[in-house]
Parts: sequence; C-alpha cells; structure tokens
Amino acid sequence: MSFRSNSYQQLSLTDSIGGLTTREQKALERSWAKVFAEDIFPSIDEEPFRILYSSSASRPNTPVNVCIGALIIKEVFGISDDEIVENLMLDPRYQYALHTTSCEEQPLSDKTLSRFRKRCYDYESVYGIDLLHDCITGLGSKIAKMMDINPRIKRMDSMMIAANIRKLSRTELLYTCVAKLVLYFHKNKLDDLIKGLEHYYDPNDYNKTFYYNTDTETDSQLKNILDDADKLISVCGSDYDDVTEYQLLVRCLSEQTVIEDAKRRLRTKEDGGFHSEMLQNPSDPDATYRTKAGKEHQGYVANLEETVGKNGTVITDYQYEQNNYSDSQFLKDSLERNGVQEEETTLVADGAYSGKENRDLAAEKNIRLVNTDLTGKPVDAILADFVFNEEGTRVLRCPAGYEPKSCGYTGTKGQQFHVSFTRDQCAGCPNKDRCKAKIHKRVSSVTVSIKAHESAKQQRFMESEEFRNLFKIRNGVETVPSMLRRQYHVDEMPVRGLIRGRFFFGCKIGALNFKKLFTYRKGLGHYAQNPILT
Repeated sequence: MSFRSNSYQQLSLTDSIGGLTTREQKALERSWAKVFAEDIFPSIDEEPFRILYSSSASRPNTPVNVCIGALIIKEVFGISDDEIVENLMLDPRYQYALHTTSCEEQPLSDKTLSRFRKRCYDYESVYGIDLLHDCITGLGSKIAKMMDINPRIKRMDSMMIAANIRKLSRTELLYTCVAKLVLYFHKNKLDDLIKGLEHYYDPNDYNKTFYYNTDTETDSQLKNILDDADKLISVCGSDYDDVTEYQLLVRCLSEQTVIEDAKRRLRTKEDGGFHSEMLQNPSDPDATYRTKAGKEHQGYVANLEETVGKNGTVITDYQYEQNNYSDSQFLKDSLERNGVQEEETTLVADGAYSGKENRDLAAEKNIRLVNTDLTGKPVDAILADFVFNEEGTRVLRCPAGYEPKSCGYTGTKGQQFHVSFTRDQCAGCPNKDRCKAKIHKRVSSVTVSIKAHESAKQQRFMESEEFRNLFKIRNGVETVPSMLRRQYHVDEMPVRGLIRGRFFFGCKIGALNFKKLFTYRKGLGHYAQNPILT
C-alpha cells in the first residue's frame, strides 16, 4: 500500500451537505463537527506517517488525517471502531468533520483503523518512535494558539494508570504461565510434548485448582505446578526459544523461584531478587508494580504537561511509561524533548520534580522550574543568604557579609562545603546559632550544602505572593487525571502492553484537547482555576 497525502482540505459546493435543509445546515454549523472540520482536521500532519507505507506504485492508503481524526472522535464519544465506521456512513456530522462529504464511498472499513494502529505499533516496536505522540502534541500546540493561550506558563503532573489485567497470586501466576504454554502446544497439535498435562487446557481446570480444594492442599498444588513447569522446560530445550509463551514461563520461573538442593521452590525475601519489573500477569508482560501513597499499582504511569492561560488549558505534551518511571525522569525527558524555549517559561510542578539538578537543567532550556512543595526536612531560612560563585564551587560570603578564610569540599560530589572564618567574626555574630557555627580556639567553622542553600531559597520564595498565585495554577492540573478516568476510562483501555496503551492514551489526550477547544469556540465559559491570569 503506497502513501498518498489527503491535501484536499476544502469542502466543495457539490458536497452531500448541500442537500440538507436550511434548518439542518444551521444545526450542522452549531455542532461539534464544524469546529473539528475547520480547526482540527486541517491541522493533522500526515507527512510523518509516510514512512509506514510503501514508496512504490500500488493501491493508495486510506488518508492518514481521516484515520487519526476518526480515532480522536471515537474517544470523544467513547464508541467502538465499528460504531465510528457506521456513523461515518450514516451521520453527516461525521462526514463533515472528516471532510468526506464528497466521497461516493466512505473511506473507512471495518479493518481500516486496526490496520493503521498495527502499522504504528510495529514501527514503534522496531524504531522506538511514537509517531502519534508528535501528531497529538503538535495539535495541542496549535489548539493553544487558537485559544490564545500564551505558552509561557505550564504545569506538570503524573497519574497512575491501571493495566487491564487481574491481580494474581504468585501460585496463580505460575499456573497461568504453565497453562498458556500447554495451550500453545495443544493448539499447534504438539500433544506428544504435554502428556500428563492435558488438564491445563481444560477451561474448568483453573477453578478446580484454586477454588475447589482445601487450604491443606495448597502446598501440594504448588509443588505439582513447579514440577510441571520443570517438565515443560526440559521438553522444550532450545527448540522454542522464540515462542512468547515459553519466554514468559522462563521469565516467571527465574523471577519467582530458586533451585535449592536440586529442587525448585518459591523465592523468599531472604533470597532477594524482588523488583518492580517482575512479571505481574502474562496477559500484559510490560505492566510493572509500584506502591505510591500507600496504594499498590499494577500497570503504567503518564506524565502530563498543560499550557495555562486566561482562556483555559491545553495538554501540549505527555508521556506514557511503565509505572516504575520516576517523576524526576519525566521532567528530564520533557526538557530534552522540547528543547530551549524562545521566551522564558515558568513550569509549575510538585515536589517530586524538585532538585537542584532539575532546576539547573530547566534553566538551560530557558525554563524556570517552580515546585509547590519540597521533599525532606525544612531548613533555616538564613542558609539562603550564603553567596556562592557562579560555578557553585565556593562560598564567597556568609549572611553577615564576611568572606571566608578558607572553603573546602566535604561530602559527596562537592555538594557540601566546610567554611572557615576568623574566630571573632562568628563569635560576635547574631546569626551564629542559626548558621550552627562551631567556635574553635583560633577560627570558627560552618558547614553548608548546596542542597540546603537551594531549599532555603525555595522556602523563602514559597512565602511570596507570586508563589501563592502559581500554587493556585498548579492545583488545577489535579482535575486532568479525574477527567481522563471518568470520561475517557484510561484505567479500562481495551488493549494491553506499553506500546498499545500509549497509542490509545494519545488518542484520549487528543479528544480531551478537542473538547477544550470546542468549549472555547462556543463561548461556554472559561476555567475558574485560572482567574489570576486575566
């Protein structure tokens, strides 16, 4: 299938909508379709998707902007692939939105969207490039301009996203991996390899194993499962290394068990080796485990960056990873991905994104990072008044204005300084208790760290009126995870795996941004969380 761009963006006079009555045309003009047709559809960049198709002359592809537009509309209304295809055939609003009113036959079929998604999945799995991400974030930036939102103020937050899998006990996990490999052999007519294990592909065997037995049989069940797993490993040898079911069984055994005295048993805490990337469920091998705020999570985590203005907010960047990905790393990735800003930009985030390293990296990109809370213990505000050189390698003056007699590094990476003054300078200074100065026979000494100095500066800034305004802006980002869960059901996505989940999540971000634009275009009100920007 060869690539052909859908450059014809204008609706012609001979379109089918010309047959609508005046009343019907007015209703169409007032609907969501007009905003989508005029603002979203022409802004979808097809060119990056050219790489998914053949360069030779062959049957042309379904227009990429129609596919992406349909995927966004699908998430707006929470409908299935079949429903979007059917609605495009029967509903003039869908045809108007996707510029297909002049088509004799609508370009979407029952397999069009699934095939387009698979092309994107395969390309990312091979090259590590998410084509949809750049498309959706590009749309977000264009929507921000349409809503007259200045990109100088942004806010960032992350949210946990549950994998669409069942939580399994360790025994259930081992059983499921064994059963999946047995079922693979059975479906491929290799029953000679699974003699004595036929019960695993019986649909009722799972209930018999776990729900119809007494607690006293638990140990024997586990032993039988481990023995069956070893039997399968022995039978497979190296002939089935490329089979996914075999790989999952090997991975599960290596993570969950150890061999002691030539016998396999479950791994214990004393054995070590437990980590967040351990297999949670063979139905979703990419899902990871994490405990946050006292809650257990299996699945993924998304990072969201909103551009904020008096006319509302738009998500202009996002990232979707396994849930053991840290907020600090999300920030570093965002800074690297978006590059140096033309205008100084303020990015407001919580304490999980804090740290001198992150602030310095942000400053290099012309971004001022403001954290609304800090990790660690509070420090004395007097530490903010120490003056360091530009390189941050030497203390130049103390809060009282004295130059140190000497300054040396202590601690790791030179982040802590041991500073000496004359004895009289500190002995008679009113700040000596706050600086925790040590008075010796000839000199006095003070220990101060870059980290404490930066924390003190942040604490002082947090008492300002500017910070209180930025804090109000930061609070608004908490509504986004709630909207994505309640309206777009991100915890119930119909796919499993990192790449597939990331694609569906991107479509949901596109849908959310479109609804924000539609609200703005129709003058249905502004966002109350941003009054300080008016």
